[in-house]
Amino acid sequence: MAGRERRPASCLWCGRPVPEVGTGRRRRYCRQSCRQRAYEQRATATSTGPAADAVVLSSAEAEAVTDRAFEVRCAAEDVATAVDEGADPVELRRLCAELVELARAAERLR
Repeated sequence: MAGRERRPASCLWCGRPVPEVGTGRRRRYCRQSCRQRAYEQRATATSTGPAADAVVLSSAEAEAVTDRAFEVRCAAEDVATAVDEGADPVELRRLCAELVELARAAERLR
């Protein structure tokens, strides 16, 4: 590669620097063991797909589920705090209704 300077490559498996070789293709792994681990991971990933009963969520959907669970926990903490502070029954009923509404929303996956 006349005129171009190659930047040092890092191992695709472990991230260590890959030693330069004279000619030919650039090495992708620093050691044979890293190459073998990468092969095993690829072979396992292609031979085993998701389980038949698996639920696959996008990252946005997974984040939404986590957010809804957090809202339920916060609402439950609000109810516990209101009970500890001796809130009147009307306030407790309102907080419990909000908690039930958030729990129902959290049940849906999508």
